[in-house]
Amino acid sequence: MAELADSFDDFLPEALRFRSPAPLIDIGANLTHESFNRDLEAVLQRARAANVTKLIVTGTDLEHAEQAVELARRYPGLYATAGVHPHDASHWNASMARDMAALHKEPEVVAVGECGLDFNRNFSSPQAQERAFEAQLGLAAESGLPLFLHERDAGKRMQQMLHAWRDDISQAVVHCFTADRATLYGYLDLDLHIGLTGWLCDERRGHHLRELVGAIPLERLMLETDCPYLLPRNLPAKLKGRRHEPALLPWIGREIAHWHGIGEARLAEATTATATAFFRLPHTDSEGLQHG
Repeated sequence: MAELADSFDDFLPEALRFRSPAPLIDIGANLTHESFNRDLEAVLQRARAANVTKLIVTGTDLEHAEQAVELARRYPGLYATAGVHPHDASHWNASMARDMAALHKEPEVVAVGECGLDFNRNFSSPQAQERAFEAQLGLAAESGLPLFLHERDAGKRMQQMLHAWRDDISQAVVHCFTADRATLYGYLDLDLHIGLTGWLCDERRGHHLRELVGAIPLERLMLETDCPYLLPRNLPAKLKGRRHEPALLPWIGREIAHWHGIGEARLAEATTATATAFFRLPHTDSEGLQHG
């Protein structure tokens, strides 16, 4: 992923101050990233102004999962996932398994993950990735929590492993889906959910996704920024620095609604209902983001 700038404006340009016509849920926000350290409360305020009312903070290893839980305890409307990303799978051990199992019992944790397979970069070997993923599938079965999945260039193997566990796990979402039609249909056949990001706002690599959006049933579709990464490349104004943030989710929703052939409000209502049910979130906005 591209390097992020060291500093950012404290506000969004007027042209980037979007507001969704209905409440949105960002199911993938890496708010434990160091780029949010100095202005997190302002980031949350901008998200609320954009009608992004709930955020799922991604925990990609033990340290960041613990940080995600702390953020969820501190800020209403934030929830956490807890897992080990395939990049860090080589660090998986029995002690980490116990610590993760304990985190999965915390009320702030709403999913096991981010976990899965990444055969694109192989920062951990495929064997280590499969071992850690298998263990976390077991933790998901044990806890009853849904899975927050990562997959790159590993669709066939991911489907094989999920098929073997499908009767034991509850639900699963393939976060930041970027693969091809066959892989998408394979996931849908497994009754999985699909998370879409601003990847399809990228003229260099997102064109194929635009043709697939309409194939995803609204009851399986959720929206995410994956911030601070994946800043949409087709924003109507430039943003100093390269940090993405939840306040820009309505722009992604607008793009996805267009390619799905429906209105923004309908997409927002449907994806929010889907995310609320999937992560078992409160239905009332009183549990949403609060201004600091």
